[in-house]
Amino acid sequence: MITRVKGTQDFLDLTLFNFLLATVKAHVSTYDYTQIETPLFEQTQLFTRSLGEYTDVVKKEMFSVMMRDEQDQVCLRPEATASIVRAFVENGVQQTPWKVFTYGPMFRYERPQKGRFRQFHQVSFEVIGSASVAQDVELIVMLDRLFHERLLLTDVALLINYLGCQADRVAYEDAVRAFLTPDKVARVCSTCSERVQKNLLRIFDCKTPTCQELYATAPCTADTLCGTCSKEWQQLQEWLEMLSVSYVYKPRLVRGLDYYSKTVFEFVSGGLGAQNAFCAGGRYDQLVKQVGGKQDEPSVGAALGIERVLLLLDGIRDRLPLPVKPALHVVMPMSEAQVPLALMVSDELVAHGLTTHLMAEGGSLKAMMRRANKMSAAYALIIGDDEQQANQVMLKDMNSGTEQRVAQSALIEALQAMSKG
Repeated sequence: MITRVKGTQDFLDLTLFNFLLATVKAHVSTYDYTQIETPLFEQTQLFTRSLGEYTDVVKKEMFSVMMRDEQDQVCLRPEATASIVRAFVENGVQQTPWKVFTYGPMFRYERPQKGRFRQFHQVSFEVIGSASVAQDVELIVMLDRLFHERLLLTDVALLINYLGCQADRVAYEDAVRAFLTPDKVARVCSTCSERVQKNLLRIFDCKTPTCQELYATAPCTADTLCGTCSKEWQQLQEWLEMLSVSYVYKPRLVRGLDYYSKTVFEFVSGGLGAQNAFCAGGRYDQLVKQVGGKQDEPSVGAALGIERVLLLLDGIRDRLPLPVKPALHVVMPMSEAQVPLALMVSDELVAHGLTTHLMAEGGSLKAMMRRANKMSAAYALIIGDDEQQANQVMLKDMNSGTEQRVAQSALIEALQAMSKG
């Protein structure tokens, strides 16, 4: 047997998946977001330039694609923000702020675990061309309302921090280096030891208990903010509180990608274990120029991990307003002679918008009824020799067990009456 590739999955029931996407689409449309699509693979340099050469994504998690006739190195997209920014620049979008969202598969060569796959799905939300703190607030509020009011999630916390501008970031890195004396560096894990040299702020993402304990007394980003950033940080907090958005200040939240500045945030849940973030984002004010734009476009965005949200929704499925499956009508020809008529009856039902299953394989009535019950059919439409000769159909209500012969010409009216009764 050929099995699926490690780190991938099959979705055999898309009820929750489609409910989540439909809910997201309806919700963000009220905030004037437009849906777009970008390719699944891009030039590798798009991500090395935007994410940072020494981020985990670029160093060890990207899937490279061998292109037979092209010299450019290509990879499957590990995230969507860089692709959306590339689309903004390449297509010469002039109207800003450009508020867009997209969803689809992303690819990272990670160790598969709960809620983490090598092919996973995200919804990405981006606002390109707005420097306003109010835009940061609106994005966070939009997501907070989505999780609490639309998806009915309760075990959710919002973590926020403020990294400041590029000058603030440099000052903060200097403060962290001063904090990391040689004796402290000697006590960190091997991963953090490498990050100290190549991607300093990523040390705060480490989950090793000894490292977390050591970093508990490290400087906070708020300690190195300039006057303008301090004011914006204060505004962000005040406006979130004004809109009744609860949050937890996490002073060493930095996010894992190099393009972030100023506002950063994560939505986390205790129902997900150690990898508890299911939506995260922040501001990126220099990314457009890095990707090739003529000038910087201050921007803010976030990504929602579909698989992780599905884990949370599965636990409250009975509380969700999931769509009710339409009544199933099963057409049962009793012999091959009735198959042509059964095809015509099925076609008539479908033409009137009725969900229909034709049991073209036939079999005994008892066997077909058993299969119909397993399918949770609402109605069985039985066509035997007698029904065919009389231009009728035996119509059975699978819930009540009642049966009636109905003229083929009156079948739709009879079904509509039964569904109302």
